[in-house]
Amino acid sequence: MSATITCGERLVDMLAAYGVDTVFGIPGNHTVPLYRGLSDGPIRHVSPRHEQGAGFMADGYARATGKPGVCFLISGPGLTNALTPMMQALADSVPMLVVTAVAARDQLGMGEGHLHELPDQRALASQCARFSHTLMRPDELPRVLARAFAVFSAERPGPVHIELPLDVITADASHVDPTPWPMPAAPGAHPEAVAEAARMLASAQRPCLIVGGGAVASALEVQELAERFAAPVVNTVNAKGVMPETHPLAVGSSPSLGAVREVIYGADLVLAVGTEFGETDYDMLFIGDLALQAPLIRIDIDARQLSRNQRPTLAICADARAALSQLLAATEGAGRDTDPQWGQVRVAAAQQAISQEEHTHPEFQALFAAVKSALPGVRLVGDSTLPTYYAVWQYEASAPRHYFHSATGGGTLGYAIPAALGAKLADTETPVVALIGDGSAQFTLTELAAGVESSLSVVVIVWNNNGYSEIEQGMHAHGFKPVGVDIPAPDFCAIAAGMGCKTAKPENLGALAEALETAQSAAVPTVIELRQEHFVSQPAGQWYGQGA
Repeated sequence: MSATITCGERLVDMLAAYGVDTVFGIPGNHTVPLYRGLSDGPIRHVSPRHEQGAGFMADGYARATGKPGVCFLISGPGLTNALTPMMQALADSVPMLVVTAVAARDQLGMGEGHLHELPDQRALASQCARFSHTLMRPDELPRVLARAFAVFSAERPGPVHIELPLDVITADASHVDPTPWPMPAAPGAHPEAVAEAARMLASAQRPCLIVGGGAVASALEVQELAERFAAPVVNTVNAKGVMPETHPLAVGSSPSLGAVREVIYGADLVLAVGTEFGETDYDMLFIGDLALQAPLIRIDIDARQLSRNQRPTLAICADARAALSQLLAATEGAGRDTDPQWGQVRVAAAQQAISQEEHTHPEFQALFAAVKSALPGVRLVGDSTLPTYYAVWQYEASAPRHYFHSATGGGTLGYAIPAALGAKLADTETPVVALIGDGSAQFTLTELAAGVESSLSVVVIVWNNNGYSEIEQGMHAHGFKPVGVDIPAPDFCAIAAGMGCKTAKPENLGALAEALETAQSAAVPTVIELRQEHFVSQPAGQWYGQGA
């Protein structure tokens, strides 16, 4: 008689078959049967110190690889602790699979006071997920996982939540075929739409490309199309690195800046790929919505996005890479009517104007240059902190997936440390730096212990400006005495050292460069505390809004 394979074990088998190699989670009484499948299997388990850390690690892993980050969490508080990372991942279209336990089937929704019980856990999770599903029978497992991975590969990605009732986790699933279902191909564009887009591009003299996070896997196609039509390329935060930073058609910076907007406004055709035109990328300084006058072609895998924020002249619902490949094929030999100097001249002028923008800061530019010089090819993971805001328009990534942060979209605090750990676990060869403020660091500092446990040589730069400086400035701007923002910072280096990390407190850029280089040879995280007054000789001022 063959041994019984439980539904929990079969789930783990199937995840491995789908290519999952890492799971982030904290085991609890309700998930012990789920963990049986991890005991001797090929999937690595990483133990964060809080479920929020698990979610952010999964996010960083996913952004670094393009593969879904996976969490195993207990019901109730395990899920609620992970809702913030799920919300951040939803805002930025990051693939994430969150697997939780839930009460036994006959106890669902009864409100009888069972351990970890929520009135409707699935409904709660659904507000931060592409979909949330309660697995009522082991037989459902293959098609529910197929649906999840279809979202990750052929739709606008985001978190998916699957909950297993306690009696389903332990149910016999020996009969369930663990073979993954065929994945759907990412959708291409309708031929008529491609033909019309090709006609519009061929007749344009001053086209401009805007690329968002949906184009992160389309770097080669974006570059080829830009070169064919001599089109300047504007990027959002999640598209940093899609166009090589040294390319003469790469505008860089951010469409929130007036100098970058002038490039867009000078175009007679705008092609926007994989961008939602949201406030956090296009109006971070609150100077007003982007006012497009030229015809607009929008390409997005999510049809709903095509009717949000900016009205397109031509809407193409398709995967970015597929649509751009079709467009390249349809415009072979085109581009002769385009002004060959338009793009490069506008980019050069824009970059000169950006350097003189009132919202740029030379000392932050020097800080970013020091990091990139000490750690070539670095992956920078930012939090909601002052230097990260300046990085939006003053930092350029060396490649796609080499810069991301939480300051836009969800805008959560505490993201950078666990997300950087997740990114390093995904790609151990690339240097990883977390950039986080002293206020944000106190949200997730404990995750450094997980980094020590996993021997991760991540650098954590803590930017210490004595509390919630940005919010304090906002209160001053609104004309009242600040409240709740002047929080004393602990000794970050002492705490980090107590967990087994290396530490440094450089007071100038030269010492910072030395600390960064030393950190790369460490087998544990290195926490580098930077006091703002040592690196910014004059107040940075209010970076956003009127009077900035």
